[in-house]
Formats: sequence, C-alpha cells, structure tokens
Amino acid sequence: MEKFKIHKGLVALMDRSNVDTDAIIPKQFLKSIKRAGFGPNLFDEWRYLDHGEPGMDNSVRSLNTDFVLNQPRYQGASILLARENFGCGSSREHAPWALLDYGFRVIIAPSYADIFFNNCFKNGILPIVLDASVVDGLFQAVAANEGYAFSIDLEAQTIITPDGKGIVFDVEEFRKHCLLNGLDDIGLTLQHVDDIRAYEERRAQEAPWLFN
Repeated sequence: MEKFKIHKGLVALMDRSNVDTDAIIPKQFLKSIKRAGFGPNLFDEWRYLDHGEPGMDNSVRSLNTDFVLNQPRYQGASILLARENFGCGSSREHAPWALLDYGFRVIIAPSYADIFFNNCFKNGILPIVLDASVVDGLFQAVAANEGYAFSIDLEAQTIITPDGKGIVFDVEEFRKHCLLNGLDDIGLTLQHVDDIRAYEERRAQEAPWLFN
C-alpha cells in the first residue's frame, strides 16, 4: 500500500447524501477481485448514459455531461468532498478499490458508513470527518473557485486551503500509523515475519505429523 504523508490535489464535489456502494461501483462489476481496473466504472450509472457491463470499451460510451466527474473543471481530481453517510449500503471492498483506481486519495464528509470507512483505511484512502457546517463552507468555496485544491498533511492532521487556512481533523492513532507507513493488513502481518517463521519451525519439531 502506498504511504500517505502529504497529499496535494484538486477537489471534486459529490453533492448527494447517502451515496451507497452500489452507486460507487455497481454490482455487475464485482466479479473481479484484482483490486485494479475499477476506476473507469466508478459511479458508472451516473457517469454514463448507457448501462455498463464488465469488458465494455468505456472510451466509446456516451457520457452524462451533467455528472460532476465528467465536467472539465474536475478532471484529475484526487480529493472528493461529499455529504453525510457516504459509502452506505452493502459492504463491498470494491468501492474503495474503484475510488482509489480512479485517483482519489482523500474523501471529506460529515459521516460515513462504518464498514466503508474502515475499508478506506485498509486500501490507502484517507476518509476525513468534518462537521457538516464546515463541509457546507467548503462546498461553497469549491463551487465558486475553479481549480480549488487542498494540501492534506496527515502527520499534522491538517487540511490547508488555497487561502492558507488550516482545518484540523481527527484520525485514530493506529490508522494514522498504518497510512503513514503504507501498512495494510498483510503489511502489518509481515512485520512479524521472523516470529512467524520461528513459530513454524518450532511447531514442525513439536508436531511433525502436522507437516507431512
């Protein structure tokens, strides 16, 4: 997993409450478990005018020009500003996979569904929780200023806006440690590889019949 220290990026707006995981990545795309390749189908039903299926050539599909991610001003955005209860619905890990594959490293919202929130950290996305009134103010600022970008300093737990204002956010210490060091569940386990190897060697001597 890529380390997260300081991220600077363009902000895109998702001005909808209760965005569920089926909207983030529709169910027909869940057949693959490769983690990569889901970006072109992020928000598929909102992003395109036709029905999407795995294996389709998305470059020839008709775009919904009213959808935020299809607007020229938001091309290349890597920070998503959203409304409350983002990521609700079924507990599919494909949702953060699709967001990350598209290019989003940070999501900012007043609240999230618990499982989606946890899955973001496990896949290298920083989900920031801010008060709804603060989020409202940021929506207004982004909408009024094309090219609006944030600098996110995870170590300092601070969002720096274009005018230099700092917005402090909370993050649980263990999750912060994992993001700063690029540690997913496998990475955390591999930190104990010497202990695991020693245990396996000891068990092979104590109970050799288990290894036949």
